[in-house]
Amino acid sequence: MSEPLITKAKEILNGNYREPGFTLPSQGLYPFQWNWDSGLIAIGYANYDMERAQNEIRTLLDTQWKNGFIPHITFHRESNTYFPGPKFHQASLHPDATTRYKTTGMIQPPVIGFVLKELLDRAQDKKGALEFTRKVIDKVYENHLYLYNNRDLLGEGLIYIFHNWESGTDNSPIWDTIWETMDSPRYTFERRDTNQVDPSQRPSNREYDHYLALIDLAKKYRYNDSKIAEHSPFLVQDPLVNALLIKSNQSLIKLYQICGFGEDKIRQLEKWQALSIANYESKFYDEDLGAYLHYDLRNKRKIRMLTSSSFVALFAGIPGAKRTSEIAGILEQRFGGEGLYLCASFDPEGERFDPKRYWRGPLWINVNWMLYHGLKSYGINKLAEQIRSDSIEVVEQNGFYEYFDPRRSIAKEGKGGYGGSNFSWTAALYIDFILRES
Repeated sequence: MSEPLITKAKEILNGNYREPGFTLPSQGLYPFQWNWDSGLIAIGYANYDMERAQNEIRTLLDTQWKNGFIPHITFHRESNTYFPGPKFHQASLHPDATTRYKTTGMIQPPVIGFVLKELLDRAQDKKGALEFTRKVIDKVYENHLYLYNNRDLLGEGLIYIFHNWESGTDNSPIWDTIWETMDSPRYTFERRDTNQVDPSQRPSNREYDHYLALIDLAKKYRYNDSKIAEHSPFLVQDPLVNALLIKSNQSLIKLYQICGFGEDKIRQLEKWQALSIANYESKFYDEDLGAYLHYDLRNKRKIRMLTSSSFVALFAGIPGAKRTSEIAGILEQRFGGEGLYLCASFDPEGERFDPKRYWRGPLWINVNWMLYHGLKSYGINKLAEQIRSDSIEVVEQNGFYEYFDPRRSIAKEGKGGYGGSNFSWTAALYIDFILRES
């Protein structure tokens, strides 16, 4: 165990913590509260400060809209270091939007259900942790109810996203296939991210045009989900988003059973699970590529590219034994090739692979954490341990960055840390990798 780095990781989290109880992903670059960041950060806190872990979740759930929606960003204060801010998003156009906070009108991968289970598992004070769970679990269930009622367009247990930011994998090459169908206007705006990070590591200005055009479309329809689904050129069923919803469903079922109430909610969750898993398998799995793919609802086609999202089904326990073996083989052979750390965010053999630019190739600790636990749950321990050790090594060689170059030759020189520095979920999950597994 690297005690100095554990200390450094805690210092990063403590330095990024803000009242009323949330943690910035990275100072300057991300000066607000992000949905799935908060969930994963709470897992790190749970190893040494359960009160702060619970505050992170409590503050996030406090931003919930009247219809159960939980926003992807909450703007707790003003900042001139991030664009687009609340004035551009105008999420208050939706009649159910919270009036207590300024937020976006988009979701992020729904992690809070499984995060609650992770916090309970790590709690030394089980009684106190269970009481916290009892107080907040219905809010998480209401978020799932919102998703299935408003984002399951075909009634098949698979939810859609209308913006790439909802996926969490913001500028993956996956989205290039959709940008090619769009004729977005060219916006005049000041980039704030490229003032802080090398532009070669960030999305292009043209990609931002598409991002802003999709927000403008949502504003046109006052963030009405059915209207957006009718008109948006971006309408995708994402394997990562849906796997994390399924994982969170599983956790909520277990937690309601432990809490001793919510039998009607358990029955509904089990119905969603059966439908979601069956259609996830039939719709996303690609026999030729041996993994799960994104599905473009607008153009009724699979997007035939492999990403790290193609393997997150393992974390949710979705595939059976035969498919698990195939998926693990593709992960190891194609993403863990000679000279590479696991796991690149985009297919290293793909022509659009870029090891430096955001989600177009770099390794992310949050996805690695999920893949590790997924592989371990299936007993694929050697590959799981490789992902864990690769994750620890890139952090120890490069620092607590947002994402990392998957090329060993670059990372080993200490030149492979990109994006935001002192990044909170990297620090949090490094702590969890070290302390939880030891």
